[in-house]
Amino acid sequence: MKIAVASKGNTIWGHFGHCENFNIFDIKDGEIQSVENVPNPGHRPGFLPNFLADMGVKVIIAGGMGGGAIDIFNQRNVEVIVGAEGDAQAAVEAYLRGELESTGAVCHQHEGGCEG
Repeated sequence: MKIAVASKGNTIWGHFGHCENFNIFDIKDGEIQSVENVPNPGHRPGFLPNFLADMGVKVIIAGGMGGGAIDIFNQRNVEVIVGAEGDAQAAVEAYLRGELESTGAVCHQHEGGCEG
């Protein structure tokens, strides 16, 4: 299973589409096997959810995300966790322990970050 975290470096970014990179964690038997840093190929409506789903991502973790992206992830059977903060790997580890839950933070404003 692959888990993607919208990040700046190794820190979870506030708005999914405007992150610097995605940390893609490869999970096997509930453990992190490897992590790949993938630069954000660019924010355009509908592109990033399909880009990540096509890479085999099954879970996306972000600080916040627009409703359109959430809808596409849901259509692609990708679990969306929003409202996360801090270190990307720590968030993935918390998710694997069942301790990371989505706050449902939907971005309605895209300029200058994510406003719920």
